[in-house]
Parts: sequence; C-alpha cells; structure tokens
Amino acid sequence: MKNLLKISLIVFITLGFASCSDDDDTNPDPQTNTIADFVASNDDYSSLKAALDKTGLTATLDGQGSFTVFAPNNAAFSAFLNANGFASLDDVPTALLTNVLLNHVVSGVNMASDLTTGYVNTLATEASSGANLSMYVNTSTGVKLNGISTVTTADIEADNGVIHAVNAVIALPTVVTFATADSTFATLVTALTRADQPDFVGILSTPAGTSPAPFTVFAPTNDAFTALLAELGASSLNDIDGPTLTAALSTHVIAGANVRAADLVDGTVTTLGADLVVDASNATLTDPNGRVSNIIVVDVQASNGVVHAIDKVLLPQL
Repeated sequence: MKNLLKISLIVFITLGFASCSDDDDTNPDPQTNTIADFVASNDDYSSLKAALDKTGLTATLDGQGSFTVFAPNNAAFSAFLNANGFASLDDVPTALLTNVLLNHVVSGVNMASDLTTGYVNTLATEASSGANLSMYVNTSTGVKLNGISTVTTADIEADNGVIHAVNAVIALPTVVTFATADSTFATLVTALTRADQPDFVGILSTPAGTSPAPFTVFAPTNDAFTALLAELGASSLNDIDGPTLTAALSTHVIAGANVRAADLVDGTVTTLGADLVVDASNATLTDPNGRVSNIIVVDVQASNGVVHAIDKVLLPQL
C-alpha cells in the first residue's frame, strides 16, 4: 500500500511539472515596452506611427537594438507637411520620409545628461557618399537640435533605447543649416547674408540631386574672421568692399562634389573663387597668396554637402 502511494505521488508530481511546462510554452511573450510600443500607445504620436508604418521602420524600433529617438508629435508633423507643401503623409515620397525619420534616430542610448553641445551622427544618409548625416546639438539652454527643434520631454525610457519628445520635425539639414545653428560660424553667416552679396544662402540651400549641389564648404570660424580683420587692418566686415568679399567667400566652396576628409588628397582643388593647394597629411589648405589654413573640424555632413571648419579665411589672388 505504501509503495502504491509513493508511485501515485511521483506520477502526480511528474504530470504537474509537465503541465507547467506546457503552460510556459503556450503563454505569450512578456509585455514589451519598445520605442515602437510607446509611439503606438500615445495618441499624440499617431502621425509618427503612420510615418513609421509607411516606411517600414516600425519593425526596426520594435526590435532589438539600442536607439535614441527624438520623437515629433502630431503638431510637429502637421507643421512639417504644411511647410513643404504636402497635403498628408501619403504625399511624401517614401524614400524622403524614410531619411527624414532616420534623421531623428541616433545609435545608442543618449540620456539628456549625456548630450553635450556639438555634432552627433544620425542614421540618415547623404545620397552621393552614403555617409551618415550630422546633427548639431546645442545644450546651452535645454536641448536644441539643428537650431530648429527643441526637446520638450526628455528621458522616456524604453526596452530598446530612450525617447526625447521634440516640438518640430528635424528636416534634412543643408550646409546652411549648420552655419546658422552653430554659433561658431556667426561671422560667416553675417558675411554671407550681407546686403551687397549674392544669394549665397539660396545657392547653398540647393537640394541634393540638383545642380550645383552637392557642396564642400571650408567654413572659417569667428576667430578666423577676427584674425583676417586684424591682418587687413580693418575694423569690421563693412570695411571690406562687396566684390572682394564675394570673391573671398566663393573661395571656400567647391560645387558639385561632397568631398569628405578621407577623400582629400595632396594637390590642387578648384573652388568657386580660386585654386587651393591641399596638404592632406597635415590637413591644411593654402590659398593663392601662400596663406595657410588648418582644417580643424571635418565631415559635418549635410544632405546637400559637407562642411569642414578652418581656422583662417582663405583669399583669392590679391
């Protein structure tokens, strides 16, 4: 009798374990909280959800990985569509919409406290080189991106990254975007927009795929302009006559080529204003007057070209 009871108890326990194992196999996966889940569960991000669905990026942000997403709300998408002449998301070409969305995504987890003023790379790409686009982050007052979009709610954590809500869609940047967003180039912007100058802003905003884009811009810093004025004995940019300023600014632009740092080789490169001598190993440019400028920041990648910061203003033949 005792043996019969032991056998019965063993059978009961074995069947119980088998039953539990079967239950584990049939139970659904534990509930997730991915970036895609957050977007889908918030009515104020229905436009973002529709855009992710249209481009096939929902699966990316619902899967494994580590992402930082700057998430525009419905009002931001509405403003973006109106500004670009689209009646709805359906009117936005899928390839364009995909790249715009990827311009809101940075690899890795970047909490608000991790962000510093400077450049990061997004997952969006430039067409001719395939290089990832840059994004200028300004943390002097809150967090502002490319000078157009502000983080309104930070550090929304998800299983596969972090979300920062933003109040504007971060459009694909042009080389002008970085010049105006980064105060390092404030004097350059003043020069480019002086009343007696050509429409440099319009020209340098030419969309990718349209001549004369793409551009390679060697952008002098504010300090470079200060040094130039001292060199010329001028008190301000207003002391430089219009044609001379036009020629000088043109000397900093290569049209029709997206020349990244790795593509620079020793020799002569032709800009819109003059020929420059490139010393790739020392990262310098020499203008027709023998003046040497150091390339101090490279590969700030826009959708229609690339910017390299330099520490001396280049001049055409004087």
